[in-house]
Amino acid sequence: MEKVEFQKLLGKRIQEIRLAKGMTQVDLASKVEGRFDTTNLSRIESGRISTTAYTLYRISKALEIPLEELIKI
Repeated sequence: MEKVEFQKLLGKRIQEIRLAKGMTQVDLASKVEGRFDTTNLSRIESGRISTTAYTLYRISKALEIPLEELIKI
């Protein structure tokens, strides 16, 4: 799997989980521990940028799911 394809699948997974929980990007960004804004979340969800494992961990905590569930693609 190519890097760009992985980024897009991961972003889509984050978006699907967020929407299933009835959250907006603003809701999720505000729950992510530390400084995090909706612009970064939008870029991650669209697959336009890569992110760190630690950021994925922070997103999974904000979504209240295990990291393993987040990266199931």
